[in-house]
Order: sequence, then C-alpha cells, then structure tokens
Amino acid sequence: MILKQEMTNVIYHALDGKVDADRVYQLIETPKHAHLGDLAFPCFQLASIFRMPPNELATDLAIRLTSPWIERVETAGGYLNIFLKRSYVTSHVINEVNTLLEAYGASRMGEGHVLTIDYSSPNIAKPFSMGHLRSTVIGHSLAQLAEKCGYKTVKINHVGDWGTQFGKLMAAYIKWGEEAQVKANPIHELLALYVRFHEEAEHSPELNDEGRYWFKKLEEGDREAVSLWTWFREESLQAFSTIYETLGITFDSYDGEAFYNDKMDDVVRLLRDKGLLVESDGAEVVPLEGLPPCLIKKRDGTTLYATRDLAAAIYRYHTYEFTKSLYVVGNEQSLHFQQLFKVLKKMGYTWADTMHHISFGMMLTDGKKMSTRKGQVILLEEVMNEAVALALANIEEKNPSLANKDEVAKQVGIGAIVFHDLKHDRRHDIAFSLSEMLKYEGETGPYVQYTHARAASLLEKGCYKGTPEIVKLTDESSWPVIKYLMAFPEVIERAFNQHDPSQIAKFIIDLAQAFNHYYGTVKILADDDEKESRLALVSSIKVVLHEGLRLLGIKAPNNM
Repeated sequence: MILKQEMTNVIYHALDGKVDADRVYQLIETPKHAHLGDLAFPCFQLASIFRMPPNELATDLAIRLTSPWIERVETAGGYLNIFLKRSYVTSHVINEVNTLLEAYGASRMGEGHVLTIDYSSPNIAKPFSMGHLRSTVIGHSLAQLAEKCGYKTVKINHVGDWGTQFGKLMAAYIKWGEEAQVKANPIHELLALYVRFHEEAEHSPELNDEGRYWFKKLEEGDREAVSLWTWFREESLQAFSTIYETLGITFDSYDGEAFYNDKMDDVVRLLRDKGLLVESDGAEVVPLEGLPPCLIKKRDGTTLYATRDLAAAIYRYHTYEFTKSLYVVGNEQSLHFQQLFKVLKKMGYTWADTMHHISFGMMLTDGKKMSTRKGQVILLEEVMNEAVALALANIEEKNPSLANKDEVAKQVGIGAIVFHDLKHDRRHDIAFSLSEMLKYEGETGPYVQYTHARAASLLEKGCYKGTPEIVKLTDESSWPVIKYLMAFPEVIERAFNQHDPSQIAKFIIDLAQAFNHYYGTVKILADDDEKESRLALVSSIKVVLHEGLRLLGIKAPNNM
C-alpha cells in the first residue's frame, strides 16, 4: 500500500475522472505542520478545468471525499487539508508490515523487465582505493532497489583490464620489477611500479613511448605482453574478490574491456557502413551535433574507451535485451557518456534512450582528489580493517559480554563506511572522515544499526508473540512513526526512479529518530492493554529499518 496512491484514487473519483490520475498524484503534498493535516491537495491548477474559484472547488471537493482512511477534511483557501483516521491507518500499516516482512515496500513496476547495471569497475594492477568505493556501493544499492521494484538485474563489473596504462606498467615491470617481490605482495608492488613510472616519466618523457610500445605489443598478441597482462589481471581479481566478499557484493559478469577486443572491428565497420566515420588529423571520429566529435580510433590505429563502450552496449542489448541500462560512473565521465549515447542513436539504436549515466562526485581527502599515479590513495582494505577494529574497541568498552563480537564489529565497521557514502546526494563530492563515519549519534550507520538492535531487544524483553487481532494505540508519539512506516514504499519507488540511494539513508535516519523519540516518551513494556500493540509497532519498525539497511547493502545486527 502506498498512501499517496490510495489518496490519488479517492481524489480522482471525487473529481469524476476529469483530471488525469498522474496529475492528481503529483499535486498531493505533505504539509509541514501537523495542524494542517496529514496530506494536502491544492486546487489552484484545477480551477480553470472546473470553472470555479480554487476555494469553491476545494469546498465542493471536501464534501465528495469519502474513504475509510479519512477522518475529516478541512479547507483553507484553495487547499484541501486531509486528516487520516489514525486507528484505521495504524492497524492497517502495522498488520501489513508484520505480514509482508521483508517484502513490505516491494512493487511490480519492473516485472518482466531487465535492467543492466555497470558499476565498481576498478582497474586491474591497481589497489582498490576509497575512490573506487562510491561506484561500488551506489551501484549495489541501485541494484537492490531495482530488484525491490520487480526488475531482473544483470550486475556487471566492467573491470578496466585494457589500455595504455598496462603498457606503462609492463614497461615499469621490465625495467625495475622483481618477480619474487610482485608474487609476495602483487597489488602493493604493482602500484609502486606504476607510481615510479609516472615519476620517472616527468624527467624522461621517452618512457611514455615505451609504455605505448608495450601496449601495442599487447594489442598485437605478443606472447610476453599477454603473459604479463594475464598475471596482473588474475592477481588483481583475486584481491578484489576479498573486498567484494567483505562488502557482501556479487556480480553476474566480470566481462571487462579486454572482453570486447574481438567485437570492436564490427563496430568500426558498422560506423563506416552507416557513413558516420570521418577522418580527422589521421584519427577516425564520429561528428556530433552540440558535442565534441567522438574519437573512435587514434592516429596509431589503437582503440579507445568509446569504441569498447559502443561494443559493450550493443553486446549487452543483444545478450540481455535490457529495458533499462545504468552506468554508475563519476561526474568527470559525463561528456563520454553523452557522446556514447548520441553515437548509438545516430547508429539507429532507439534503445539508447533507455541508457543512463548515474554520475557521482569524488571522495576527497584533505580537500583533494585521490590520485593513483601520484600514489595519493587511501586503500579501502586498510580503512575497512581500521573501521572494524574501532568498532570492536567500542564494543569491548560498552558491551564486553556481547556474543559474536567480531561479527558484529565487522557489520558495524563496514556498515559505517557504506552508510557515510550513501547518505550523501551522489552528485556531490564527499570528504573522507573515518571518525565521522563511526559515531553512534547523528546521521550515521551505527546509529541506525543501534536503533534496530534496540527494537530487537525490546521485542525479546517484551516476549513479543505477534500482531494482536485488534491493534490499539492511543498515545500521540506513535502517529509520527506510523506515518514514516506508511511512507516507506513510496520512498523506495522515488529512490529508484531518481537513482538516489540517499533517500533511503535519510528515510531510515528519520525513522530511527522518530522511534527513539517514541521510546523516550512512552513506556513500551508497561503491562497494560496496549502493550502488545506497542510491541507490534516496534516489530514493524525493526522490519523497515532492517530492510532499509539491506537496500543500502548494510547488515542489521540484533545485538550491539
């Protein structure tokens, strides 16, 4: 049940179907102040349709609104202020949440549709840094939201396993690398070689020619180059798998850039056959209206990201027949994706309209962008280890007798990192701060997890047996909580449609705060005739907090 949809139906019928239901839905508001009702409907935009002043239309409409959900309707100027029947709504919401459990808030909007989502996509032979975290956790949360909305998802990790940087790394390894050291600590040593190459190249620019030479050999299938590339790739994927396992993230495909090596000639041929390719300074480009031309082949004949992404898009559409395709990639790639989608449309692929770049800001440290080339990175694995250690120290101090302390510390530490990222609007840059992430007060993951554990503890202490036949709550403090629970399905749909996990994060913070206020003002375990109803409310809060955290990719421990 989505309350706004329920009210849309009621108002739509009261308007005799003369106003489109979608328009009615868009007009419904939530008043800022409780004395103005639970919902409001402005009549100003509809006055001309009914040839009545807005206040008269509101008065006429108020008489027509009838529903078991509505207690009363008041008019104020051209507004309808709708007050819900608390006893009916409270009983309905608590029963629905405790019956559906984790299925509460699910919808069928994506049923029968496939959504591909390209996210994480780290470069091989480089460590997984905090800079890679954003694409990974935003993409994972969007995949969870899509599945919640009924889509079949195909989660793609388009690993960066091709390009000139691998030629540079090979040149660096051949010049300065030692096999035994790389085998002992592959990612650390490969990063050191990569950083050294760029430092040396500043004084010896000819090194860049060596890098290009080795990448050309790789593209031509040279045995030594391919052997080094395969080794670097396998070591990297093994290191990444440890990170993904800790984060609880899985993928359906690890087809990276190299997978499309044998598919790019067909793309170039298609572009040429359609008369879209133009020569420019020895390179081949596709001119685009309103955008810089899209570079398909460089002067030396090597391919680029655009060529691969065109091949990948065409392959994915033919393989998965997606209805929608998302690319969770940083803001700085905005032009690339504008060009990519425009080229696909020029090629005649109408499905390019279903493709979306889900951009996001950078993770900053000391106000600066992280740089692998300069060695200015904060390694995600080190941050996760530190976060878990700090969470464990907090448990040892506050709850030393807690069972499975190590597992809870892992859930809290990792959850803190993920929540800190996802609570922000994805388009904004965010500052890295481990101390801020792990706070138990304020807008943090541990605060929501602790609130969930508090709900679990109350249910255990109160010997909760299930929702009573008649749910009765007469206190004032429970109503704001009920309204949050009621809003959850709508928040899920909005978060998915706007590709914005922060809406889920903000919602569960608000719900946790509302519950903690309720906990502070009502004696939940008092032995009276409303005790079972209060526990049923606590149970529904626990269900929604658990599901909200899951949609963000975060665990919800029962004890902390």
